[in-house]
Amino acid sequence: MAISSSFVIDMTLRREIVPDLDSYPFNLPAIRHLKVLTFHPAVTFIVGENGSGKSTLLEAMAVALGFNAEGGSRNFNFGTRPSHSVLHEYIRIAKGVRRPQDGFFLRAESFFNVATEIENLGPGLLGAYGGVSLHEQSHGESFMALLTHRFRAKSLYVLDEPEAALSPQRQLAALARIHQLVKQGCQFIIATHSPILMAYPDAKIYACMADGLRRTDYEDTEHYQVTRDFLANPQRMLDVLLADDS
Repeated sequence: MAISSSFVIDMTLRREIVPDLDSYPFNLPAIRHLKVLTFHPAVTFIVGENGSGKSTLLEAMAVALGFNAEGGSRNFNFGTRPSHSVLHEYIRIAKGVRRPQDGFFLRAESFFNVATEIENLGPGLLGAYGGVSLHEQSHGESFMALLTHRFRAKSLYVLDEPEAALSPQRQLAALARIHQLVKQGCQFIIATHSPILMAYPDAKIYACMADGLRRTDYEDTEHYQVTRDFLANPQRMLDVLLADDS
């Protein structure tokens, strides 16, 4: 059997100890039907509608791996408002023989809190983020500073909707940076709505469906199809969407 090059190989829901599949967060589609989720050694995407459970799944995995629930590296230990679910207590993560040299959990919704914690830890830490306070940059610029300056080779990165603050052009730049880091031995697990990011070649894509996570091809994702159809004929789509029902 070949030795996996992944830092994390797969994630399993320990169904035998789940107290109630009808209660939150176990009732979310991505979690209720979860058995084993296998990760690509380079890039894995989890996509789906709002409320399907992809962010909850990513959060649980990050906490189980030792990251702070609001984001940051494993060295971050702060909490603005405890809001993460108990799901991390009910999953098992299989790790590869390689150990990451570093890692980071980025979640768009609480990145402001992470930026504040970086400032609280002192000016000496800013060098790792490009030397400029993340609060003194736009949201998108601070995201790119993180990708460019803080992320490094042979590391594990868990990203929850990193495109939230990025223009399409910056999403392309982020995609290029992710590729640089993959070539340097990094592994990424990303929840996203961005058809630009999920176009990364040979990535595994899991779509959150009503019956759970389903492996899918890029061009079969709803994100790709809706974007393609809109750009192919925006006026026709607008006529339908904005039609007067009366």
